[in-house]
Amino acid sequence: MGIALASSDFATLTRPSEAIVPCSSQPKVAKYVKMPPRLSIWGAVRSLALRTGPGASQLQPSRVAAATTRHYADDAHPSPPPSGAGDASIPHIPASMFRPGEQPPPSSKAEEDVQMRDLTLNEAAVNQLQQAAFGLKFQEPPMPMDKLPRAEYHMKYRYDEGITQITRLLMRDGKLGKAQNDMAMILNFLRTSPPPKINPQRPLLPGSPPPEHLPFNPNLYLMLAIDSVAPLIRIRGYAGLAGGGKALEVPMPITKRARRRMAWSWIMDTVNKRPSMGSGKRMLAHRVAEEVIAVVEGSSSVWDKRQLLHKQGTTLRANLNSGQLIKFKR
Repeated sequence: MGIALASSDFATLTRPSEAIVPCSSQPKVAKYVKMPPRLSIWGAVRSLALRTGPGASQLQPSRVAAATTRHYADDAHPSPPPSGAGDASIPHIPASMFRPGEQPPPSSKAEEDVQMRDLTLNEAAVNQLQQAAFGLKFQEPPMPMDKLPRAEYHMKYRYDEGITQITRLLMRDGKLGKAQNDMAMILNFLRTSPPPKINPQRPLLPGSPPPEHLPFNPNLYLMLAIDSVAPLIRIRGYAGLAGGGKALEVPMPITKRARRRMAWSWIMDTVNKRPSMGSGKRMLAHRVAEEVIAVVEGSSSVWDKRQLLHKQGTTLRANLNSGQLIKFKR
């Protein structure tokens, strides 16, 4: 704060003082010399100039205007600035400036109370999903409604269920990568092979596509051969129920995975007996693919094993009504 003085006041303050001296030559008439007026501070204050610094409230509107115009570069529809007399001092931050999972500042007391309370299970799950989905440039692809409850639609199960099981059965010494390479070569061999010739005496599963279409889908080609030759039953023995310490054998139905496992074991037994036409790491894949083609064409010995097992099961059906077996199950 500065103080400014007028020139007349400054001259008054700085003028030398004069004393009152009577004239001795004329004693009867007293002459006095003019004296300066009494000093007063109010004369200097009249021209006082006060300068006040800029307040914080004068700079706030410019900051608010800068905050309301900040958006993401890809925001096609920015939020408009707030309108109203009481919103000038509150900066408006658009929702697009917050990442998924982050909460914008509350605009009212009710919203502040909602944010301070604990999240429910549904709200926590939604926040986790939003945080997991953050970083996607485009929208997530829609998931079919009929596959939502199925775990096979997960990225971990991106391969066919049967192909995954056969690849695990093909694995040796825990080398899954080698088994996957062998499975890829098997499917490639089936894709490049000519269409098979179906034997009417040994038909494939009902509803199978024409043989000319099988090389276009090697996954279906392989699984159709395995499912067609897979047995429907297995023989189970109950020890000591046949009398004389002999096991009582009865036919039992098996699951789909067990059927495929048994059919693949039969195919691999035949592959191991098949002579190799060369050497190298691709020979196993070629022999397996040749055996799969032989199964589809009906010329493989695996069909004989399946037929023999079914005949044995038909013969052993009488043991299902055995009294010893009925007592054992009770």
